[in-house]
Amino acid sequence: MRSLIISIFVATSIILLLSLSGLFTQKESKPFSDDELREAALSRNMSSNPSTYKELLKVVDTPENRLSKDKIALGKELYFNTILSKEQDISCNTCHMIDKDNNKNKPYSSMLLTPSKTSPKDCVVCHLSDQSGTDRLSTAIGYHQQENPFHLNTLSILNSALAKHLTWNGEVDTVEQEAGNSIKDPYKMNMSPSEVEQRLSLDKAYVEKFQKVFGDTQHMQAPTLTFLNVQKAIGAYVRTLLTRGDYDRFLDGDNNAISEKAKRGLTNFITFGCKGCHTGKSVGGQSIQKFPLRTYNSILDLTTTLHQGEGGREVSHFGFNFNTYHQYPFENIGGFMGKNDKQLFRVPILRNVTKTSPYFHNGSIAKLRDAIHIMAKYQLGLNITDTQTDEIIAFFKTLDGDIVDYTIDDKDNL
Repeated sequence: MRSLIISIFVATSIILLLSLSGLFTQKESKPFSDDELREAALSRNMSSNPSTYKELLKVVDTPENRLSKDKIALGKELYFNTILSKEQDISCNTCHMIDKDNNKNKPYSSMLLTPSKTSPKDCVVCHLSDQSGTDRLSTAIGYHQQENPFHLNTLSILNSALAKHLTWNGEVDTVEQEAGNSIKDPYKMNMSPSEVEQRLSLDKAYVEKFQKVFGDTQHMQAPTLTFLNVQKAIGAYVRTLLTRGDYDRFLDGDNNAISEKAKRGLTNFITFGCKGCHTGKSVGGQSIQKFPLRTYNSILDLTTTLHQGEGGREVSHFGFNFNTYHQYPFENIGGFMGKNDKQLFRVPILRNVTKTSPYFHNGSIAKLRDAIHIMAKYQLGLNITDTQTDEIIAFFKTLDGDIVDYTIDDKDNL
């Protein structure tokens, strides 16, 4: 019996030590010169967003939905119009806010900002005017103030045309398809295609605009005001919603566009392995990945608690919870398990990430700092320092950008 106890103790100790070695893995970044850092990013497909309409067409134009000035203008009008929702109180912009003053959203938003509809993790109360392309709520709220049945939050519309996969489970491939899905979804706008066509057909101005935009691309006898063309018009506008900021200027050759701290953060981002999933012009949205990759729950679970240190700065402390198991590193409100219930998620786009809290699929994490620690630990197996986290946050701030005001010239389409 004694030998058995000793054997169990030795085996447990070995497993525990192995677990601890994985939990406390740290990594130092290799320093780069400015040119080396830029090349390291560009070689990993982390290139800048286009600054002109002609360059934009090379990136987002498709044979299935050719962009034009009139089509984009029609899509923009539809995007901000509540006519596409059952009760005519919700527009695309209600959940994907991009106008700075949000005047069109104020009546609906004030209805949402009630104690029964918001949580401590919701950021909309203080950040309603941010150019986030989302609603800053932990769960999307739509038709008749219904919450998303899986407590999924709203992904940003900004730069979404650059993604290969849309929605949290990655099952939608184009912005046109997603526009149609949102209109039809009973938890969002709750309209059928026939209802959309019928309602818009009652507006003579819309009939004429659809004829002008789509009449030359279809047979003369074919109707132009169709649900498919509604999707194409909105999709055309969404394809122009790309942002540019300091990050883009650095990639374009301006060494002074970002700070030395942000450069160290970009270096961390590349050398730690974050760029493996968060890649492309959009810095994400290009693949579907398992989350979390590591659980740390067979023996123990490392937890992070935060408290106020000197000067009000948040300080991290680590502790252990034995014999615990979590599907995620946070409460799985809504019970969503990703694509095919296998914890497979579309990798989020990190452009404007400082403005799109709360984080993760159900908005359980309110602070970017906590989200970074979770990703480092559960995806990369790293315990990054506070300094490294600060540097990554400095880099993330360079990903903030304004929507590019493209001067649209149809001659560029030729």
